[in-house]
Amino acid sequence: MKHFIILFLCASSFQGVAQEINTNTQKEDTIIFPEKCLGIWEGVMNIYHKGHLRDSVNVRFTASKTAKTGTYIWKTEYLSPKKPMVKDYKLVVDDISEGRYLLDEGDGIQLIEYVVGNKMRSLFKVEDIYLTSTTEVIGDQLIFEVTSGKEIEEVQNIKNYSFTNVQRMVLHKTQ
Repeated sequence: MKHFIILFLCASSFQGVAQEINTNTQKEDTIIFPEKCLGIWEGVMNIYHKGHLRDSVNVRFTASKTAKTGTYIWKTEYLSPKKPMVKDYKLVVDDISEGRYLLDEGDGIQLIEYVVGNKMRSLFKVEDIYLTSTTEVIGDQLIFEVTSGKEIEEVQNIKNYSFTNVQRMVLHKTQ
């Protein structure tokens, strides 16, 4: 009987902890992905080619609300002394029930993005090059990664693709 009471008390306390974790997770899940990214983030983008670091550049990323509900400024500034560049995009909620967003590049190009948890993903093809893009919130970091590659071989109806180029940004919130 004594073992049963101890087991019951342990199970009850685990259930209480699990309910608290679940409540916190539910609160976190009610915040849509772009809201988690609001602010100014800075860090470095490393550029890899065939697994070797080729270059790096300082980066500033800004996510902010616009006057239009469901549309966010999604701006990346590449702070290169040689070739500074600004990508001034918009992230638009497309179908929140499916976790689908549109990354509007402003020139008629819209990439479909899907969010699961704290990670946004897209896969698209330009001519014969496949690209993946991810944006992920991990703690106090915002991590962007873009990969590109081509089909390299097919074996038993399974197509394999290279990851020739990888651009990876690790950013920290500054504002």
